[in-house]
Amino acid sequence: MFDATFESLRNYQCPEWFRDVKFGIWSHWGPQSVPMCGDWYARNMYIQGQEQYEYHVRTYGHPSKFGFKDICALWKAEKFDPDALMEKYYKAGARYFVAQASHHDHFFNFASKYNRFNSTQVGPHKDICGLWKAAAKKYDLPFGMTEHIGASFSWWRSNKGYDTYGPYKGVPYDGNDPAYRDFYHDNYEHFTRPDGKDACIWLTKNERFHEYWLNVMKEIIDNYQPDLLYSDSWLPFEEENHMVADSNNLYRYGLQAAAYLYNSSERLHGSNQAIYTQKHRDPSIYRIGVLDIERSQLPDICPVPWQSETCIGGWFYDKKAHYKTPRHVLDILIDSIAKNGTLLLNIPQRPDGTIDEQEEWILSELAKWFAVNAEAVHGTRPFRVSGEGHSCVVIDGFREDQVVWQEDDFRFVTKGDILYAYIMKPQGRKTAVIKSLREEEKVCSVELLGRGALSFAQHSGVLVVDLPDGRDEEYPNVLKIRFEK
Repeated sequence: MFDATFESLRNYQCPEWFRDVKFGIWSHWGPQSVPMCGDWYARNMYIQGQEQYEYHVRTYGHPSKFGFKDICALWKAEKFDPDALMEKYYKAGARYFVAQASHHDHFFNFASKYNRFNSTQVGPHKDICGLWKAAAKKYDLPFGMTEHIGASFSWWRSNKGYDTYGPYKGVPYDGNDPAYRDFYHDNYEHFTRPDGKDACIWLTKNERFHEYWLNVMKEIIDNYQPDLLYSDSWLPFEEENHMVADSNNLYRYGLQAAAYLYNSSERLHGSNQAIYTQKHRDPSIYRIGVLDIERSQLPDICPVPWQSETCIGGWFYDKKAHYKTPRHVLDILIDSIAKNGTLLLNIPQRPDGTIDEQEEWILSELAKWFAVNAEAVHGTRPFRVSGEGHSCVVIDGFREDQVVWQEDDFRFVTKGDILYAYIMKPQGRKTAVIKSLREEEKVCSVELLGRGALSFAQHSGVLVVDLPDGRDEEYPNVLKIRFEK
């Protein structure tokens, strides 16, 4: 059992299921999908001059009259079919599934005694997370939940504002209504500051809110027993003063949540099988669980498993969104697993619960690729090097540029005594030349997954493989390499 201290929680060991799954699907979904107008709608609809503010005023009315609470009532999820979606996700290669419990908008997709604005009482009148968990169980998929509540107290200060010009100049938004202060947060310390400095601080010293957050985390863990719990933040709650000597006190709420999750899992399974992910890059902190990296990756192999997360478009459904191609998704997946990571991919849903035709196509393309190459993904481990070649992903914040691969670019994973080599540029080539093998690593056979045995030659460790004509060159090819015992 774990204590809520760094000393205790650093004994955490990542369970094998997370090392094996490699690819998961995420439902980043909630009432902010109703306008189909993109991310952070609940915040930006209260900021005059923002595109989403203008859309809101012209579609629903001024936020003093029609606020986010009213958007929540419009969310019905009337065509939500989690079983049908889970079947598509499983065929597309997902081996774990994650549902959004609550975004920064403070609306809960689960039954709660702490927040009346939840999906069983407002909007869909459905336990969205409970339905997702039941669907995941049918495919024996580990089930995760994401919480974005910790940052909501400061993130949602915008609903306390008012227009500074125009016909509603000076009219307070509905976040100022005392009748809804429990939902919109009593967070005026983030709207106005006596020193006149920017009130947009992500962190808060509000102990009442910290206690509330921890109670909600315990409620989620007790009622849903998630295999994975994700915080969209660093480990809660870091104070503004980063020099506090007692780190156990500095992060005490986050540490309590992690310990509560792990101890609950141990009581349920006999040993801890749960994952807690957060975004703190300091190894002394993230190794109490699993590091999560949003819309980026690590430069090379990490000694412990980690998670890369991205979306095919925006986080919430947006009619204007440009989607990643299936090839781009596969590139991120392959590069991540070669570095001991997994990929969690969001497929945004429309407000009625469905996905659009282009999303269906992306999933079908992934399904075709996984039907051939799944053995080179699920259950694999990193090789001693993640790959070879001149090309690499850009590690720069939230940039996700499509890599222009060259003929010398490969990525590697292993399973037992098998080496899988991903040919990152399969187009128009007759051979694959791999230079990362040691001279004593004698190859005895090479296959192309989906096609069978290939002819090859090996000289001082350099492996030259003849590639067949007529193979699929749109997506990465995979060589299955066996060595002499």
